[in-house]
Amino acid sequence: MANREIEDRIRAALRAFPDFPKPGVIFQDMTPILASADLFADVTTTLAAGVATTNPDGIVAIEARGFLFGAAVAQSMRLPLLLARKPGKLPGARAVATYALEYGEDALEMHQSLGPVRGRLAIIDDVLATGGTATAAARLVEEVGAQVAAWAFVLEIGALGGRDRLTGAPVTALTSLR
Repeated sequence: MANREIEDRIRAALRAFPDFPKPGVIFQDMTPILASADLFADVTTTLAAGVATTNPDGIVAIEARGFLFGAAVAQSMRLPLLLARKPGKLPGARAVATYALEYGEDALEMHQSLGPVRGRLAIIDDVLATGGTATAAARLVEEVGAQVAAWAFVLEIGALGGRDRLTGAPVTALTSLR
């Protein structure tokens, strides 16, 4: 599938909700992508194709919507899926990374022991905005002894400059809004 075609289909499916979850934020709703089996399959296939060029040893999916895209990519590539979760969702020893959002502050956690998974991990999420969530996930990956192989997103909000914060590995976004 041509990149332009998938970009157009994603943009047509997105629904914008101004002032959610806070005034000044325009929330980009991706549920129409998930509601279309064909579009969801094409989005995850395209994400997987981009990530595959970096030869990752596993996929890290960021809670919550990143789980949906990351799980499908990991399954299609037959790679382990690791979760970067919101605080308080994981038992046992955890690595923790806090980060600033465009509308507040949050944190991510990951199990400190990834078992047999080591090496290079691709980080997948739905949206790249300021880059805070993605850089927090990268800190978690490094803290547990792995490296970031790539970042992949369905949508990039280019005006927020998040891509500039992601260094050391390729960044893919299937479409971008300014």
